[in-house]
Amino acid sequence: MRKISNVFYITIGLIILAVGYGVLASESFETVTSTIKNFVAASFGWYYMMIMSVLLALSLFLIFSPFGKIRLGKNTDRPEFSTVTWIAMLFSAGMGIGLVFYGAAEPLSHYAINPATKEPNTDAAFKEALRESFFHWGLHVWAMYGIVALALAYFQFRKGEPGLVSATLKPIFGKKMEGSWGTLVDVLAVFATAFGVATTLGFGAVQINAGLNYLFGFEMGITSQFIIIAVVTVLFIMSAWTGISKGIKYLSNTNLVLAIALLVFVVVLGPTLLIFNMFTDSVGGYLTDLVQMSFRTAPLNEGNREWLDMWTIFYWAWWISWAPFVSMFIARVSKGRTIREFMIGVLLAPTLLCMIWFSSFGTTAITAQKEGIADLSKSSIELVVFDMFGTMPWSFFISLIAILLIASFFVTSADSATFVLGMQSTYGSLTPPNSVKIIWGVIQSSIALILLSVNGLTALQNTIIIAALPFSFIILLMVVSLIKDMNAELKLSKTKK
Repeated sequence: MRKISNVFYITIGLIILAVGYGVLASESFETVTSTIKNFVAASFGWYYMMIMSVLLALSLFLIFSPFGKIRLGKNTDRPEFSTVTWIAMLFSAGMGIGLVFYGAAEPLSHYAINPATKEPNTDAAFKEALRESFFHWGLHVWAMYGIVALALAYFQFRKGEPGLVSATLKPIFGKKMEGSWGTLVDVLAVFATAFGVATTLGFGAVQINAGLNYLFGFEMGITSQFIIIAVVTVLFIMSAWTGISKGIKYLSNTNLVLAIALLVFVVVLGPTLLIFNMFTDSVGGYLTDLVQMSFRTAPLNEGNREWLDMWTIFYWAWWISWAPFVSMFIARVSKGRTIREFMIGVLLAPTLLCMIWFSSFGTTAITAQKEGIADLSKSSIELVVFDMFGTMPWSFFISLIAILLIASFFVTSADSATFVLGMQSTYGSLTPPNSVKIIWGVIQSSIALILLSVNGLTALQNTIIIAALPFSFIILLMVVSLIKDMNAELKLSKTKK
């Protein structure tokens, strides 16, 4: 068995402490983490807006710069996965359950419950709702994932470094990254990954439970969610056992097929013409307002600032906290691609899919609300999408596809995470032992179950967002390190010529 690093033991110790606190003093845990989270949002909101915008600008620069020709691997390496499978993997790992969970609920909230700047239930709020959803799930998110993944892939496949976050900082700190400082960086990455995925597993279990309750009267509650998580845990451990080129590859392709099928049903059976018109109009609005939206902090408007803290700044911190997991996985499946090909694929393909998704689900939900077909604003967040399907023909069949898609995304996210966690706790091994992956799989599921049972998911969410702040500084260092090393490589290649 490959040697297990200290990162494994230290992180498990921290997880036991955090979960123990959540169980023994759940109210205190939530109060403390909420206070810290609110302080971070209020004090560092401007910083989150700046860092995400800078990473987007850097992504665009890399596409058009001479760096774009550099290959993530040896010059003779070529991609391991087809472009379609690769995009399916990006989509599955990066968004997954969140798209089904928020696809209808977020635009509906921006329209009817709490719009950013417009009056609720107006045409202006309708347009703004889709534009804001695009913003929260679009270019900025994928630029950030892309830059972190690029640094990991570049140092791992081109420079022969281990697949660890700490290894990407060697051009700045040298051998220090092989000692305790490197361990600290990797522990932060593994901690964020374990809790980030556990939170998603918790939300996924709640939404599958809601869907089964909606269709079959399956009882809502911790017992049902325990059964759901137990079944999914067995499935993703089986998938993890088969390795990345089989289990995750097939699951990702399945996700893409199910997602496209669900999308087609919504577009065809929903307000089709309005969906196309709203998509076109909202893409234009999003691109037109992109710069202004990227830097807004509403310093003189308390109401708007509160909305930004609740939505945009929350999302930026949430996505940053997911970067260790998603970006490591993207890096692992991107060997052999040029930086230009990589950045175009990571930036544009998932963004376009997200925009089509939110246009379709958001327009359908808002139209049902607007025309009085159903008052979806009264639905709980996990039920919005199922109540929306209830307003359409073939609702039972469409809901069934949605439950299958959530379950498939659920398995893929957990499967990808066990691989990443295994890799990070075995010195960056590209083939972590199955025993380590199984241990991480059980730990993730256990965290989700324990915190669901004491209503601790909100506190857990807060903890991850707090962890995003120190990791954002690591991202900035990764950028400096990457540019420094790529610049040196380009200069060396010019002198050889």
